[in-house]
Amino acid sequence: MLDHPLPDLDAWSLLFSNNGLPVLRITKRRIEEMRANLDRVDARELARLILQDPIMTVRVLAFTQPMRGRSLQHDITTIASSVVMAGIEPFFNHFSGLFTIEDQLKEAGPHALLGVLQIVRRAQRAADYAQDWAVWRHDVSMEEVRIAALLHDLAEILVWCSAPSLGLAIHDLQKANPTMRSADAQKQALGFTFQEIQLELCRVWNLPELLRTLIDEDSAENPRVRNVALAVRLARHSSYSWEDPALPDDFKDIGELLNVTPETVRQRLGLLPMPAREADGEAALA
Repeated sequence: MLDHPLPDLDAWSLLFSNNGLPVLRITKRRIEEMRANLDRVDARELARLILQDPIMTVRVLAFTQPMRGRSLQHDITTIASSVVMAGIEPFFNHFSGLFTIEDQLKEAGPHALLGVLQIVRRAQRAADYAQDWAVWRHDVSMEEVRIAALLHDLAEILVWCSAPSLGLAIHDLQKANPTMRSADAQKQALGFTFQEIQLELCRVWNLPELLRTLIDEDSAENPRVRNVALAVRLARHSSYSWEDPALPDDFKDIGELLNVTPETVRQRLGLLPMPAREADGEAALA
């Protein structure tokens, strides 16, 4: 467990690249169950499992990118494509002996494990929101948007897994200084922001350029990037309460993205009862 900030981005990327990144315990258990019945493994079912785990998702993408070779001119940007590219048996051979987040943080105390699991749950919710809105917007590659939302806070998850005391330090800084910007708290505790570390990891791991763009909020004028950013914002602001004062602005911005009213956004999230006629229409379309 690291207990001090590292001097540069190379050191942070080396820390995460040289360690077998841990996955969720449920991911390991389900993969082991599938391994016992390889003949019955369905690539789509395996992809759905992977897409619930941010670290497993990025490990799979990093594993398969070098496989595309010269014959495939575009990046592999979905997990289903990655599994097919790798092949079922080689996939399971490569991802044997997975280590879990729960095991890695066993000695770090309950606050560390609770902290990282809360961030993972937030990433899962952001991915669900992003996918739902991508469907609404008729995005032809909704899984790319889902993956980008799932991985948006990957660096934060990795810091909590490898340096939980620094993750707690950021949390304490923001709690003690409610007006402090998240980026400032991160720089004070880590020397860098999560986004800076994350973009460096994307480069080192040779992740698809498209995913790097979707994660980078500096490209916010792109509707797909905005889809991801707003999903992450909503998941973050609603993580403790639906009474967060930032949520009205989120509903307004989401409405502009989807070309609907803020009230419709709230209805889609289950926060307001739908008028009977509209609810009937939704049921008929289901």
